[in-house]
Amino acid sequence: MHLAYVTTTDRGATDRLLSAFAEALTDAGTPLAGVVQTNTECADGYKCDMDLKVLPTGETIRISQSLGKNARGCRLDPAELERAVGLVTQSLNNAPRLLIINKFGKHEADGRGFRPIIADALERGIPVLVGLNQLNIERFQEFAGGMADALEPDIDRLTDWLGSLSQIETQQTA
Repeated sequence: MHLAYVTTTDRGATDRLLSAFAEALTDAGTPLAGVVQTNTECADGYKCDMDLKVLPTGETIRISQSLGKNARGCRLDPAELERAVGLVTQSLNNAPRLLIINKFGKHEADGRGFRPIIADALERGIPVLVGLNQLNIERFQEFAGGMADALEPDIDRLTDWLGSLSQIETQQTA
C-alpha cells in the first residue's frame, strides 16, 4: 500500500502545491487520476469559489455554492462533489500511475466523498497522494491505519516519493 499525505499551514498552499505537482507530472506524460483544487477569491468580502479540476480530463467542477455574505453554513455543494467522485471513479480503469486527491476533508472523514475511491485505488495497487488539513488528521490516520507517509510540502519531495515507488516496483518484478 502506497498512501501519502501532504499538509501545509498557509491557506491554499496545499491546493497550489498539488496542482503544480499534477501539472508537472502531466507535462512529463505520467498518467494520473484524481482532482486538484483551485480557489478563486470573490469580490465583496465573500469567501472564495472552490473548483475541482478532474484528472486527467481537465474538466472543472465548481464544488462551492454561494450562500450569501453572512451565511455561516457549509458552502460545499455535495451533489457536485459526488459528480467529481463519479468521474474519478471511472478514470481508475485507465490504470493511472498516481491518484491525487486534493483534500481528505470532512466528507472523507465521515466515510463519503473520495474515501471509497482512495480505498479502491490502494486495493488496485495505485499509489495515492492526498492533501490533509489539521482538522482531519486524526480521522485520516484512523482510516490509513498508521500506514500513510507524511511528505514535506515540496514538489521535489513529492517527486522523490513517487520515484521511490517506481524503484520498489522495478525491484519486485526483477
